[in-house]
Amino acid sequence: MGRTGIPDKLLENPALYDAHTGIAIYDADNRELIYSFNSDRFFIPASNTKIATLYAGLRYLDDGIPGLQYLEINDTIYLRATGDPTFLVHYFQDQPVFDFLRSTRKPLVFIKPGWQTSALGYGWPWNFYLEHYMAERSPFPVYGNVVRWMQRDMTGLADDVQISYVLSNPGHRWPVEIINGREDKLLVTRPVSGNTYTVSPGIVEGPELIVPFSTDVMIAALELLSDTLRTEIGIVNGDHLPAPNNQHELHPDGIFHGADCCNPIREDFFTGYIEDDQDNQWKTIYSREADSLFRPMMIYSHNLFAEQILLMVSHRIFGVMDETRAIEFLLENDLGEMPQKARWVDGSGLSRYNLFSPLSFVWLLEKMKDEHGWERVSRLFPTGGEGTLGDYYLGNKGNIFAKTGTLGGNAIALSGYLVTEGGRTLIFSILVNNHNKESREPRKAVEEFLKEIISRY
Repeated sequence: MGRTGIPDKLLENPALYDAHTGIAIYDADNRELIYSFNSDRFFIPASNTKIATLYAGLRYLDDGIPGLQYLEINDTIYLRATGDPTFLVHYFQDQPVFDFLRSTRKPLVFIKPGWQTSALGYGWPWNFYLEHYMAERSPFPVYGNVVRWMQRDMTGLADDVQISYVLSNPGHRWPVEIINGREDKLLVTRPVSGNTYTVSPGIVEGPELIVPFSTDVMIAALELLSDTLRTEIGIVNGDHLPAPNNQHELHPDGIFHGADCCNPIREDFFTGYIEDDQDNQWKTIYSREADSLFRPMMIYSHNLFAEQILLMVSHRIFGVMDETRAIEFLLENDLGEMPQKARWVDGSGLSRYNLFSPLSFVWLLEKMKDEHGWERVSRLFPTGGEGTLGDYYLGNKGNIFAKTGTLGGNAIALSGYLVTEGGRTLIFSILVNNHNKESREPRKAVEEFLKEIISRY
């Protein structure tokens, strides 16, 4: 089970005593497995699934993140969504797609997207739909597919007067009902489907509340974008593109009217997908370098970024957005030699239907390092005291580069790279399922185990 220099204490730790645990530790310099326990068994990997998503992104989006595709015909600019999740997200200051859309005076018309999946992933806990970490997937995300709600109290009033108001970013025209609540903090709810909000101000002003909005494929996105740009935005089927110099009229049900109103689109508008025959004329606006998206996805375990990366890979390979099709292709081709073929169902790891083995993660991490280089790959993983490792490995910055995972309070994961005090590079994966402790307890047990390896090996 072990080898001299690798401690066996982890499995004896009370935090893991009754858990299902798998461990694989691999010497990358000598290319040999040096420690194994249940390493070929399957586990729910939680956000370690993002390691597979990262590989897919490195393999198929290495030239940059496609922000939007466009085609100019006569006096109109036709647009095709590509799944970029960074559009109008506040911490991405550079917004070349928005700059392009804002600078043109020509009419803007989206064609129906190649959308062949759903807003929520297979096996996601649907009752978490109001949580900030479960924003809906969509072909054209805007503002991260969330609304930031803030409560502000007016100051300088009489002692017996308190006036609070609620605002949102982005601003929108969706129905909002304000009710008198008794909660300590701001509370915002909406139905599973639809953007009708009920807002209950808190007793005291508190931090902002991030609530996913209902995307309705991309209808909500076009409503918000038309308000932001203060211009009409049309939408048509791909087979309705006109020939050059021909007159073309938009169906009135497919026009959004900026700040005035938004006409409804018929329910079956997004059913199916019709490929247009002018692909060779489409131009792509790249929104940013690939690593500027991959790094926050890995460092902060951003679920929407991971989901959209997989959808962008699908769009790049097949011209449609379908994570299942992309996963099947990757497992049969690029990942065809994985030791235990994974059950891989989403990009983020929110689903309990994902199943990976520790050996498969070690194999994947070695493949990633070999193909894309240590310097680049190590920058994409959090190190000690950074991101999701912010409270762990504080004295080991530069010794560990690893992806965390937590799901449902009974699954934790950590997989990545170790640089030991002896100068060796190790690749490891530790997956723990069915523990009955606070997640911090097994995490600390794993930390003690790996820190001893770093110092002794």
